[in-house]
Amino acid sequence: MITVPRPGRCVVMGVLNVTPDSFSDGGCFADAESAIAHGLEMHAAGADYVDVGGESTRPGADRVDAAEECRRILPVIRELSSAGVRTSVDTTRAEVAETAIAAGASLVNDVSGGLADAGMATLVADAGVPWVLMHWRGHSREMYAAARYGDVVTEVCAELTARVEDVVAAGVPPEQLVLDPGLGFAKNADHNWALLGGLDRLVGLGLPILLGASRKTFLGRLLADADGKVRPAEGRDAASLATTVLAAEAGVWGVRVHDAAASVDAVRTVEAVRAARGARRG
Repeated sequence: MITVPRPGRCVVMGVLNVTPDSFSDGGCFADAESAIAHGLEMHAAGADYVDVGGESTRPGADRVDAAEECRRILPVIRELSSAGVRTSVDTTRAEVAETAIAAGASLVNDVSGGLADAGMATLVADAGVPWVLMHWRGHSREMYAAARYGDVVTEVCAELTARVEDVVAAGVPPEQLVLDPGLGFAKNADHNWALLGGLDRLVGLGLPILLGASRKTFLGRLLADADGKVRPAEGRDAASLATTVLAAEAGVWGVRVHDAAASVDAVRTVEAVRAARGARRG
């Protein structure tokens, strides 16, 4: 069994979408050659993981079949892994995760929290790899209809706790689990801000937390111009970096980001300040 790495600082997971339609970088790395080059670049910049996905989960995205998902990601995972890059696979399908692990992926990042494929828990338990369980209330086309909460932080914590109980009962050791509150997934902007404000409660669940705020629409709405035009994804990196700092300060296990190099630098800076605080107290 491979337990979740604990480097003593916030882990940086670089996003690598091998898709034509992802919300931020769709089409930028849709061919294997450009995807591999970008993955190597993120690794060289210090990313702890390169998270390879072959199916867009942006709001309203159409699904692709498992064969197409594998066609997109397997050459990339295989090449990056052989080059010494620690890769994760971003998928909700057990059959895709299985082939990705065989190609070298060392973590499964499942935005459905295991709900989309009942076979995922068995696969992860047998493979012994870390598994990210994200808070999820349905696939992209239907998830916003489920964005209804009384107290979003309390409900997300409760639903993640229930998922942990279910997958542990299915044979997955808790040492393999990472939790993700699912910013933007069945959440509106107010829900996302509340979850960022409640990071201490998420961390208090006792399992590693992965945060994925990078370039998401709620940041674009915050940064809208005077006419109310939402800032496009490519203009949201500074705000995304601020969420990395917040996450690192809160004790979050990791951040999933598009600009891996900037987040690596931000985490190093936070750790330097923490060390200075410790020296002062000492």
